[in-house]
Amino acid sequence: MAAGGLRAEDNSLTRGLRSRHLTMISIGGAIGTGLFVASGETISTAGPGGALISYALIGGMVFLLMQSLGEMATYLPVAGSFGEYGSRFVSPSFGFAIGWNYWFNWAITVAAELSAAALVMKYWFPDLPGWMWSALFLAALVSLNALSARAYGESEFWFAAIKVTTVLLFLALGLAMILGIMGGTSPGLANWTAGEAPVVGGGTGVLAVFMVAGFSFQGTELVGVAAGEAEDPETSVPRAIRTIFWRILLFYIGAITVIGFLIPYTDPDLLRSGVSDISVSPFTLVFARAGIAAAAGVMNAVILTSVLSAGNSGLYASTRMLYAMAWRGQAPAFLRRTNRRGVPVPALVATTVVGGACLVSSLVGDGNAYVWLVNASGLAGFITWMGIAWSHLKFRRAFAAQGHDVSELPFRARLYPAGPVIALAMCAVVVFGQGRDALFGEHGFTALISSYIGLPLFLGVWGLHKLATRSPGVDPAAADLTRHTTRAALRD
Repeated sequence: MAAGGLRAEDNSLTRGLRSRHLTMISIGGAIGTGLFVASGETISTAGPGGALISYALIGGMVFLLMQSLGEMATYLPVAGSFGEYGSRFVSPSFGFAIGWNYWFNWAITVAAELSAAALVMKYWFPDLPGWMWSALFLAALVSLNALSARAYGESEFWFAAIKVTTVLLFLALGLAMILGIMGGTSPGLANWTAGEAPVVGGGTGVLAVFMVAGFSFQGTELVGVAAGEAEDPETSVPRAIRTIFWRILLFYIGAITVIGFLIPYTDPDLLRSGVSDISVSPFTLVFARAGIAAAAGVMNAVILTSVLSAGNSGLYASTRMLYAMAWRGQAPAFLRRTNRRGVPVPALVATTVVGGACLVSSLVGDGNAYVWLVNASGLAGFITWMGIAWSHLKFRRAFAAQGHDVSELPFRARLYPAGPVIALAMCAVVVFGQGRDALFGEHGFTALISSYIGLPLFLGVWGLHKLATRSPGVDPAAADLTRHTTRAALRD
């Protein structure tokens, strides 16, 4: 045994995540402030019908992406997930860029969520400095991640359970109010036919909400990263993947429908729901109208849970990606070390330092450096999704080129090859539509660059690695399809 508990003989992770952990991780990744707060703003922008169309389209896209990820993650459940798949099936340079893109995205997200947590705490403690809460929560999240993969999974299980319970209660109370059982008389279809409803702004409004909805669903791919530490990935990963569509249908489509029935899209509170004031969250409004005391306080606690859940998952995902890249020779070798509990502590520390530095940048001066960092990571999630779809297409091509039959796959993606092609195209629409306001509005060239800065950064990393290594694209007939045999593979 090496000093400090390092297992020099393998430095592998441990499979400590159970099926219930994996399921809740995938649920928790899809439920957050995008649903609890931003959903009201989407309805005010596109109307209830426009919001439903946008969320349904994005939900379908996520379903297709998770089918692709599920097929690869079940066949090859490793910590590097889509970074590993990109290197194996597309090119080493592509895998390098995807891995660092994903790590950067979540490292910045950890800082953003800690900043958001400090804002949430001001609801109860307005006179205490925000940096104190950010530091306290960062220490708590690092401690959870340092314990073990199971500790992370258990904490995320309960974080997600709180969010799921809140949504289910919201749907039940909302349905009772729609039927006139509580909260006064039934509103009927009045809010679906008033003014420009159900679809406000036509295709432009739907497109605007389409992009917001896409950001709301980011995090569902965490199941692919967590598969590398699942106890029985061939059973637990497909189980989590198969239920994603129904969760999206119930939580997002159901919530948007309830809000659309109960609150008109012209309600001034909905127009303000994009700000940090939890009192104008559509969930708060509905709970208050249902007669629940201290609705704002309750929802503020739920929002805090969502923020900490996102930070917890971000720290986990970025740490595992950095660890896996170290095994592929794409990051410093010391980052592949783990302690006796299978936690990649050096990768955790490195990610914490970067996330903490980004957090400090938000407190220095006017915070412009931090704003640019957040903007740079804004498109990273969609770039990752596009990488998943492309890797899946290349994976299947390699699988067929080497004489394999799809019957050998533990989990088979539905609608292949149309699924990944459609998902790839829809992600591209979101990516290039990101700067719509900057292009056609009055925000100027700086806003345009700020919107798209993440894309040239990704392409630059990809291109520089290609120039430095001269690594060719992967020949499908020679692609590495071996299972659990790489140095970065985990102990079964």
